Amino acid sequence: MDILDILLSASFWAAAIRIASPLIFATLGELICERAGVLNLGIEGIMVAGAFSGWIAVWAGLPLWGGVAVAMLTGMAFGLLHATLSVPFGLSQHVVGIGLTLLATSLTFYTYRVVLPEVSSPPKIEAFQPYEIPLLADLPLIGPALFSQTPLTYAAFLLAAICAYTLYRTPVGLAVRAAGENPSAVAAQGLSVTAIRMGAVITGSGFMAVGGAFLTLSAFDSFFFDMVNGRGWICIALVVFGAWRPGKAVLGAILFAAFDALQIRLQQTAIGTLVPYQLFLMLPYILSILALVVMSRRAEVPAALMVPFNKGER
Repeated sequence: MDILDILLSASFWAAAIRIASPLIFATLGELICERAGVLNLGIEGIMVAGAFSGWIAVWAGLPLWGGVAVAMLTGMAFGLLHATLSVPFGLSQHVVGIGLTLLATSLTFYTYRVVLPEVSSPPKIEAFQPYEIPLLADLPLIGPALFSQTPLTYAAFLLAAICAYTLYRTPVGLAVRAAGENPSAVAAQGLSVTAIRMGAVITGSGFMAVGGAFLTLSAFDSFFFDMVNGRGWICIALVVFGAWRPGKAVLGAILFAAFDALQIRLQQTAIGTLVPYQLFLMLPYILSILALVVMSRRAEVPAALMVPFNKGER
């Protein structure tokens, strides 16, 4: 009954949507990269850099949306580095991505210590506040869950719709998907595979950084170390879970977030007094792994994913 009461409460689903929002941004960014044929393992570091740069920009005096823009530009800068090394130079995408995560994370921590050398606890900012959409917010269960969120959450779902439309209804989306499936056909049409892949990585990295900025500008009101806490790696799994489709990837993010919100609430019930809390912390990851195993068996990986392309070579 405790679990049923939790699942039928509006506050539970509101929390799940809130937890899913940064995952949606970052998962869409990773999906765009992989659709173009590039695996971006720098996502964890890019999210950390986005969380810090957006927060420090607002703390320095920029408006909240200015902080979001700074975070996105920071992510795009790291994406440019990743794209340059992995696309025209053809270096290992695994090595470049992990190296980028280490670079972005270390550079963020170093910058934090330089900017705030004497601060024992990070200063707080005025974060995004929930905005209730008139009429829709009054709907039972769905209203408080979906239509009483912060503007960045609405932006996450809007971005998902834009990505889905762009990938499947526009020439740009067709070019991106073709670059990840059959780059030789793209080159035969007179298009630059290198430019398409670099553009996808730069754009996707910007979205990843906005996902990190959500944590400091919307979910919380400050920056602290380890706040990303592996979300980037989860997003890579969500791309596979969603079979490289934006709609399914968003559903996967919500599913993982629901598992996370559930384990937090289960610790506060009678069950939580009988079971070690570490088992609850494992719950969302165990259930996500099982779901990933089931879904990935039918997933079709982009044929040219992680395959370097050199014009004129077969």
